[in-house]
Amino acid sequence: MNDDIERAIGWRRHLHAHPEILYDLPVTTRFVAKRLAEAGVDVLETGIGRCGIVALIHGRTPSSRVVGLRADMDALPIDEQTALPYASRTPGRMHACGHDGHTAMLLGAARRLATTRAFSGTIALVFQPAEEGGAGAKAMIDDGVLARFGITEMYGLHAMPALPIGHFATRPGALMASSDLIAIELNGRGGHAGAPHLADDMVLAGAAIVQAVQRITSRTLDPIEPAVVSLTCFQAGERENVMPATATIRGTVRALNETARQGIERELRRMVPKVAEGFGVEASVSYRREYPVTVNNADKVTLAVGAARALVGDQAVDRATRPILASEDFAYFLAERPGAFVFIGNGPSSPLHSPTFDFADAAIPFGIDFLCRLAELATAASAANERTSS
Repeated sequence: MNDDIERAIGWRRHLHAHPEILYDLPVTTRFVAKRLAEAGVDVLETGIGRCGIVALIHGRTPSSRVVGLRADMDALPIDEQTALPYASRTPGRMHACGHDGHTAMLLGAARRLATTRAFSGTIALVFQPAEEGGAGAKAMIDDGVLARFGITEMYGLHAMPALPIGHFATRPGALMASSDLIAIELNGRGGHAGAPHLADDMVLAGAAIVQAVQRITSRTLDPIEPAVVSLTCFQAGERENVMPATATIRGTVRALNETARQGIERELRRMVPKVAEGFGVEASVSYRREYPVTVNNADKVTLAVGAARALVGDQAVDRATRPILASEDFAYFLAERPGAFVFIGNGPSSPLHSPTFDFADAAIPFGIDFLCRLAELATAASAANERTSS
């Protein structure tokens, strides 16, 4: 193992031991900025999208194209249960989704790219906060990151448990689902359990709504459209002999295209009040859109697949992987610029967001090699397009 890989593994373990969440990343951002300065990047700016970081590295050949490579920096509000020597030192916080590895790989790539500069144009290294529920990508976009640095295309990498070390997977089109939050509020008359005829039964009404909602994806959407409504929280009452006057049902909606997403929202707003009305109670539906569908550009997928295959061979790269109904705020970047999101194998690890998850250090050299190769291919392709169009 060479010094650069050992150094990147050390960075990853340091980040793992010091997790921070959402936009509260002072230790993490100082660490990342220091490593980038040491690498010799040409431009280093902080505080973008509240606490995001962008570093620019110019290649040997001039070009107006700027290729963005992104890593997310935030951790999750989870108590770690790994007992690793570099386990989280902060109770209730841990890197359970591999962002420590993503950041370390991009830092490793920064060091190599700043040394070799074997590419055209400019590479923009984007270190993003608040992927885990804070829409940090959107915050950076709203703060002008794409226009300000002239970023013309974007690429991201994410650890994937069960995918073997040294393997990559992606697909053109929808790769990951949209994610929206729903809250259903029921209101009526409370009363004594011994006199149900003088009260409204919120539990019964809520149970009927839960059952009715399940028919949305099975009977009102095209059955071949991947989508799911998961009602995960039902709160009603506090005592055994009191019929509550209110109830709350919460959950998520996930879909792989905007048509299904809109159809689910429309049906929820239509169906829920009508079901509640049948029980003599009132119901309101709150629908909050979170992350959009992560949609890869077909040409950029071809480029990313080429970079991966050049490193590990055809047999270790799946360019038609099945989409998943988890969500990712890299979707905001892909809605603004063409690009690709790629999974990198994390081996037989615990699932993402598990208290026993750990990013596989063995994946780091593959990630660094991939990011550097991708930077070279993407900027070369952009330079060739410029020559053709000029």
